[in-house]
Amino acid sequence: MGLKPDHWIRKMALEQKMIEPFEDKQVRNGVISYGVSSYGYDVRVANEFKIFTNVFSATVDPKNFDTKSMVDFTGDVCIVPPNSFALARTVEYFRIPRKVLTVCLGKSTYARCGIIVNVTPFEPEWEGFVTLEISNTTPLPAKIYANEGLAQVLFFEADEECETSYADKKGKYQKQQSIVLPKL
Repeated sequence: MGLKPDHWIRKMALEQKMIEPFEDKQVRNGVISYGVSSYGYDVRVANEFKIFTNVFSATVDPKNFDTKSMVDFTGDVCIVPPNSFALARTVEYFRIPRKVLTVCLGKSTYARCGIIVNVTPFEPEWEGFVTLEISNTTPLPAKIYANEGLAQVLFFEADEECETSYADKKGKYQKQQSIVLPKL
């Protein structure tokens, strides 16, 4: 990276619009933190959610996803049912440079409550709002707070550009503007 990691993230965010909106320091006052961290960026979850439900006895099939298995919810606090799952999206829009790969991990504050955010890579030249996968592994309902930190994105810069980027492959999740369900 050459620069200190947090300086590198600020530089890439400002010069290449890698993250918008961008918070150049950790915001913590009364909220689950978000913004630049030492080696990454803590993303916020937007107030739009898709919560898994079994009301219509649908089967979860990644090759033929049935939207009846989810209910849409908009609000400041999403309640994920016990042993269930929700999808959401980030507040931030990402434009990943061709020499960068990221990995998105759940924040420890939620993990310590049994709430897991699935590990998701953002490939070189991927762009869009991130669809976040949130699992409630507990036997109790779990609260997710909109517009607060949910996951941390770690950045890895290569010495050379990749041969084939996500944009080159015309990836199926490129430039997503909302919560995107599984595609084949």
